[in-house]
Amino acid sequence: MYLEKIIVRKSNPLKGEVKIDGAKNSALPVIAASLLGTEDIILEDVPKLKDVTIILKVLESLGAKIEYIDETTVKINSSNITEYKTPFDLMNKMRASFLVMGPLLARVGKTETHTPGGCAIGSRPVDLHLKGFKALGAVIDERLEIIGANAPNGLIGDTVYMDFPSVGATQNIIMAASLAKGETVIENPAKEPEIIDLANFINKMGGDVKGAGTSAIRIRGVEKLHGCVHQIIPDRIEASTFMVAAAMTEGDVVVQNVIPSHISPVIAKLREVGCEIDINEDEDSLRIRGPKKLLSTRIKTLPYPGFPTDVQAQFMALMTICDGQSKVEETVFENRFMHVQELQKMGALIVTEGKEARIAGVPKLTGAEVRATDLRAGAALVTAGLVAEGETRVSDIFHIDRGYHDFVGKLKNLGADIERKEVDE
Repeated sequence: MYLEKIIVRKSNPLKGEVKIDGAKNSALPVIAASLLGTEDIILEDVPKLKDVTIILKVLESLGAKIEYIDETTVKINSSNITEYKTPFDLMNKMRASFLVMGPLLARVGKTETHTPGGCAIGSRPVDLHLKGFKALGAVIDERLEIIGANAPNGLIGDTVYMDFPSVGATQNIIMAASLAKGETVIENPAKEPEIIDLANFINKMGGDVKGAGTSAIRIRGVEKLHGCVHQIIPDRIEASTFMVAAAMTEGDVVVQNVIPSHISPVIAKLREVGCEIDINEDEDSLRIRGPKKLLSTRIKTLPYPGFPTDVQAQFMALMTICDGQSKVEETVFENRFMHVQELQKMGALIVTEGKEARIAGVPKLTGAEVRATDLRAGAALVTAGLVAEGETRVSDIFHIDRGYHDFVGKLKNLGADIERKEVDE
């Protein structure tokens, strides 16, 4: 039996330039929101990822026409939506596919879907999405593994208070409200850059969304949305991952196509551990140089603009070789320490208790057979492999493919000793 693995060996300091792709977490909701438009929509800087392929297939199954103009430019036409039920085999592969519920409800007046899948990093209930739909007048029908919503008289604007600033729920409610009658106010919404990108996209189509990125978003429903051209924002998590890799290897890397203000907490913490970071706002780039000795630190994951949970695993990998004791407090997902056991196989000294992990820096890590337990855990194990003695073999790399295009190729271009190959198990 052959399995595809990423094989990493201890590498020299990473050096050179790396260009960041469009943000997966922005592309997915923007693609879903394309269901709202009745004319051609052209999306630029769409990342070449499996999750993107899946959500495009979801749109096709609903009647949308998809055409790739080039590798990262997609034309979507949703003028003739013929279906409102989403296929189980696609929904089961990716949680973000649930984002088509809001636009379908707004556009068709009904939707039926399956409970979404994705990474097993903890409970991500859809209650807040459904609460928002109910507030706009939808009737919810929940059965075993199937969720339906119906708005026979159309959606009507209302005030929705978010018990937790859920990114997905905020996006779904914005999309549903964009064609609703009257005004919708979302209080305590998520403030992520991806929310702002979605709002900008809907406004380009003729929508009226104000306040994205603040503590209250106002959406005035419009009669219809048309087409537009929209460029997806850069992926702040991919940028952060390459910055951590540079920091760990004493590297000197220029990260291109990044919006530094989107990763302020990561920049602050990397400087705290001893990195030099020069920001070039004019060219959307930055340069990071890793220190000879990384200093210990502590991070606490929080909704934006706090430290992102999607960088926690990579930062923990860095902490394993810091000088002294470091600490991680994970407040967003309760099951996001699955990478700890894998890092321990490489010689990391980590103790977890509830939402906290304490990390004692070690002089060196040792290569081992490890498994990517989720998307960001996989990235963390690869970066750990760059500094580990010997060879690290990472399996279950399909997780990594969900969030990074050509991760191995980009690291190799920076000088990493890394390859991707099928091995006989």
